[in-house]
Amino acid sequence: MPRALIAGAGIGGLSCGIALARAGWQVQIFEQAANLSEIGAGVQLGPNATRILDHWKLLPALRQSAFKPAALCARDWRSGQVLNRSPLNADPAADGGSPYLQLHRADLQAVLRSALESLAGAQLLLDHPVDGVDPDTASLSCGGRIFRGDLVVGADGIRSTLRHLLFSDSATRYTGQSAWRLMLPANRLPAGLIPPETSLWMGPGRHLVHYYVRGGQLVNVVGVVEQPDWTPANWVEAADFAELQADFRGAHPDIQALIAAAESLPCYRWALHDRAPMPQWYRARALLLGDACHPTLPFLAQGAAMAIEDAAVLAGELARSADIEAALQRYQERRQPRTRWVQQASRRNARIFHLRGVAAGLRNWTMRHGLAGPGRLTRRLYEHDVLHPGARD
Repeated sequence: MPRALIAGAGIGGLSCGIALARAGWQVQIFEQAANLSEIGAGVQLGPNATRILDHWKLLPALRQSAFKPAALCARDWRSGQVLNRSPLNADPAADGGSPYLQLHRADLQAVLRSALESLAGAQLLLDHPVDGVDPDTASLSCGGRIFRGDLVVGADGIRSTLRHLLFSDSATRYTGQSAWRLMLPANRLPAGLIPPETSLWMGPGRHLVHYYVRGGQLVNVVGVVEQPDWTPANWVEAADFAELQADFRGAHPDIQALIAAAESLPCYRWALHDRAPMPQWYRARALLLGDACHPTLPFLAQGAAMAIEDAAVLAGELARSADIEAALQRYQERRQPRTRWVQQASRRNARIFHLRGVAAGLRNWTMRHGLAGPGRLTRRLYEHDVLHPGARD
């Protein structure tokens, strides 16, 4: 039985482990953290991702903690005017019956971990930071110990150790934007303040997104602000509530009420980093997956979905041939155009969301008249079917 060694137990690494174990591989996942945990954050999964999770028989478990939004609604951040509303989950047959789900990231990670550990031949090793790799022998070193396999996968995120070891590439680019992340108990908010949909509020140099997770018990809030310089040494910092208020001063009263509910809760601000698309994702029998090779900004809500798609494609290509390097080449050829487009569309959304003055007025007019809007990307995003290459791939 072939063996895969996977660095990283985030969404990409766990998904990769599940996909390969289901395809008959032995899997070892090496995670540097002693415990799997997530600072409160939400994740959105479109039908392109839930179609795969359904194939892995995980939807029943995910539905227990997920929320199904009715629509994606774009609004002007000051007036609150609805500029565009795109239905979600309205016609299950339209996307093959795959739902659009919103989850707490920790809930998604827990379901993936449970699924992995239920599969024969799959092992999760915590407190195992990887410090070396040999792509020719498909081996990893960890704390002086050598682990050997038939394939090495680097699924260890945007600051990937495997990426650096394989390609001597460690530089990331600060995008000039930081993100406030809040997780609010729904019962702390005024009744009717948060509709059962994903809400996007667009303003000059900033935008704010909120939606329910954990079945409607919590509201995930992400507020992105243009910030030319990032001085803290870390990518995330605990920040003062007054700074959050100042960044959204002048916004619609609904936003002010939402922010006011966070006054006594921890506030975190994240520096948003990016990388240019990579020309090569693998060396010999070692490859990269997810944010390790194509980190995606959050403005299209597709980062987790891209990693899940990667995992399904990789397992499918390895199942087609015993030639591992040929399978990795096909994986790269299939995934690079798709992920490059998603990276570029996410960057473009950041510019669109933050327009000012006349440009913002033109954006609002075109969205109100159905000539533009987030919903115009959904067909290309959600109908993409990596499980059936050639059908909608």
